[in-house]
Amino acid sequence: MLPEWLSLIPPWLLAGVVLGSVASCCVAVVFVVGDRLFPTSPVEEGRRIDGTVRRRGEIRQYLVDIDERFREDHTIHGETVAFYLPDRDVAITFDAKAYFRIEEAGTYTVLCEHEMPGRGLGRRLPFEVPELEPEPVVDDPVSVAFAELDLDPKASPDEVKSAYRTKIKEAHPDHGGDREEFKRLQDAYVTARDHAAAEPVRV
Repeated sequence: MLPEWLSLIPPWLLAGVVLGSVASCCVAVVFVVGDRLFPTSPVEEGRRIDGTVRRRGEIRQYLVDIDERFREDHTIHGETVAFYLPDRDVAITFDAKAYFRIEEAGTYTVLCEHEMPGRGLGRRLPFEVPELEPEPVVDDPVSVAFAELDLDPKASPDEVKSAYRTKIKEAHPDHGGDREEFKRLQDAYVTARDHAAAEPVRV
């Protein structure tokens, strides 16, 4: 016989609770079986790239570029820092707590934020650093494409097509042309065609 309190629950509510429990169990079984049949590949720790890893790479490259001797993951005053410059007694760290402790111990310390680009380190170092060549500016691919076809960026689709047909005949490998130039022209045509100025509508 059902307990007295159970008889006070409306039958529709009882049926809903039972059906909901059964549905939840079915979904849980589906997830467990799916995980067994199609397991998720584990992510290798060494392959994870986060902000710190990227910034460390940039700082490492910057120190190499300015020809500054350094040690990575060096322990100084009981704290491990990302980089230590032994000739200058300068520590570079991402850890704020380590920064204050090392500074108190008398070593000049640079605290790097994860967002700081590697080249930004030069402004924080306590010594003169050589001027580096500015990073090359990448040309606008659309302008490069039109230049490859000897066209003005405002050229019409018909002009793009005509210039491409003329140049591709000369560059075609079957006609003694260069394969790299041929591929370059094909890529330039696709880009120029997609960005060609629409011809004015004639009234």
